[in-house]
Amino acid sequence: MTLLIIGLALFLGVHSVRIFFEPVRLWAINTFGAASWRAVYTLISVAGLVLIVLGFTPAAVGAEPLWVPPLSLLHVSATLLLLAFILVAAAYVPAGQIRARLKHPMTIGVMIWAAAHLLVNGMEHEVVLFGSFLVWSILVYFGARRRDRQMKLAYLAGPIRNDLVSIGLGTAVWLLFVFYAHEWLFGVAPLA
Repeated sequence: MTLLIIGLALFLGVHSVRIFFEPVRLWAINTFGAASWRAVYTLISVAGLVLIVLGFTPAAVGAEPLWVPPLSLLHVSATLLLLAFILVAAAYVPAGQIRARLKHPMTIGVMIWAAAHLLVNGMEHEVVLFGSFLVWSILVYFGARRRDRQMKLAYLAGPIRNDLVSIGLGTAVWLLFVFYAHEWLFGVAPLA
């Protein structure tokens, strides 16, 4: 479990700097340059992700079930994940109504992704992984909204076609994950 926790601390920690430690980020950019900051940020992110991946399976050894989710939650989880994929897509597509209304669809998508996985995963190491992402995304969302208010940021809505692209793209990637990629990458068929 140690590798998993260190990986989560690195990955989620570096992804929290802009919200909770903005003076540190600005100091690093001003001192070493934006390119150096991005390189260090990327290196820490990748290292954290690798440690999460390497630490997850060994953490399963001896893990205790905290709860046994009912099979009926698989479809609830899958539906929530469809919404999460659409929201993540909305973060990368030019702004539409989704981004204008939610402000930070990526963070909300991660929140829903983590909650949906907690519905169907009750082992200790799974709760540590998905629970960490859920808590992190909630804190980051409220931190980002506070920053938005301080900076008086306005989120302007673009045309509805951008939302349709987000819905189409998110749905396509969700279908790919549900019926192929999730089992290939993680060895678990989501709807099996």
